[in-house]
Amino acid sequence: MASKRRSILSALIIVMVVAFVLGSAMVIIMRFLSPASAPFFSEKIGVIPVEGTITSSQTITSHLIKFRKDPDIKAIILKINSSGGGIAPSQEIYREIERTVPVKKVVAFMGSVAASGGYYIAAAADRIVASPGTITGSIGVIMEFLRLEDLLNKLGVDLEVVKSGEFKDMGSPDRKLTEKEREMLKDMVMDMQNQFVEAIVRGRRLPLEQVQQIADGRVFSGARAKELGLVDVLGNFEDAVELTKDLAGIKGEASLVYAKKSPLEALDLLIKTGVRSIAGALHHPEGGIAYRWAGVSGPPVTENN
Repeated sequence: MASKRRSILSALIIVMVVAFVLGSAMVIIMRFLSPASAPFFSEKIGVIPVEGTITSSQTITSHLIKFRKDPDIKAIILKINSSGGGIAPSQEIYREIERTVPVKKVVAFMGSVAASGGYYIAAAADRIVASPGTITGSIGVIMEFLRLEDLLNKLGVDLEVVKSGEFKDMGSPDRKLTEKEREMLKDMVMDMQNQFVEAIVRGRRLPLEQVQQIADGRVFSGARAKELGLVDVLGNFEDAVELTKDLAGIKGEASLVYAKKSPLEALDLLIKTGVRSIAGALHHPEGGIAYRWAGVSGPPVTENN
């Protein structure tokens, strides 16, 4: 009798195990066939938005590094809508893209505006996609100083300066630049201009003379930029996704994984944006020198510290 009970119990256990295995298999199959299951099974493409004035590289480069190291991310799209910004941050982002392209394909999609520093970082990507009406170009450097000399004189305000060298207060708002100072700053601007041109020559594989001819700060439509070799494909964001899939060898659907800021990063950005907006009324960021198109301004992309 006891032996018969053990046989029945063993049979029940076997039936339960088989039912569990079959049920689990059915759930997996249903999820696989369901459209909602696509993010779990499709290949992934990382998307990094670059929006507003580029004042720091920290967040963008950290997202690039994260996606580059993530084995589930097969390629990266930079979604750029920026009129440029600081020289060093633009160069830092460009350099991180250079480190990424040997590992994973990077496509730059240029939105309404991708000018100056916005185009600078795009030039490092494997391919660039733009709309025909995208505003781009503005290959150049701008340096601005706020002059308050006349206003201070009218108010009877005088600024006394004690300095260690002749050029220590160069660019001070209480006086005009001397000719010697102007020449020194012009040399620095042209040095950074040459760096911009060289970055495009290297990233786009264009002849130096061809880039120099259009590197006078002018802006172009996306359509004209394609004629000049600054853009590869005209299209919208979906076209950029399809191109990225082709470059990465992705078959079928791909899910887009957007880089997101943490709540603390977003709060920090909001506070610093307000502070910078007030400070900007008196002085330009980055000492007044930038890869920036003066036609558009906007909130900074990221902030350091």
